[in-house]
Amino acid sequence: MNMLGLLDVPTSGEYKLDGHNTSKLSDDEMSEIRNKEIGFIFQGFNLISSLTAQENVELPLAYRGMPKAQRHVLSEDALKRVGLEKRMNHLPKQMSGGQQQRVAIARAVAAKPPIILADEPTGNLDSHSGAEVMRILHELHREGRTVILITHDNEIAANAHRVIRIQDGQVTEDYINADK
Repeated sequence: MNMLGLLDVPTSGEYKLDGHNTSKLSDDEMSEIRNKEIGFIFQGFNLISSLTAQENVELPLAYRGMPKAQRHVLSEDALKRVGLEKRMNHLPKQMSGGQQQRVAIARAVAAKPPIILADEPTGNLDSHSGAEVMRILHELHREGRTVILITHDNEIAANAHRVIRIQDGQVTEDYINADK
């Protein structure tokens, strides 16, 4: 996931993102691509505890240099999309794990990046919250976003359109779920 998200660079070979070789990019160039092209959803949410849900969603938009009014509209829309319009002014400690994960999803999708990288997005959640997170990710995929989901849960993987299994650094399976 770190290489796919341009957090790490390969020690050998090439990684092409949207047809462009990323191996020669500077840190600043990789950071700009991450900010504009990739939305990250982490198992541990990675929310800033002193910021409200809306402020957590707005933060990456601020790093883009986006005007405050536009950040406010996009963050509000993203939080509504994940069903948290009534929790916008809550701190992470005032929300359940499922709500915190939905804030993380809102943060990842607010700027409408074409790629969503989700690392074990249901790993810390109860089954109901996990199902809600998966519903949102499926909806994003139907809208044309590329959703790359890393999981150890075979039930979650069984719901994916395409499954690539990796063991000990090697691809062991790569198949399309025809009914997804």
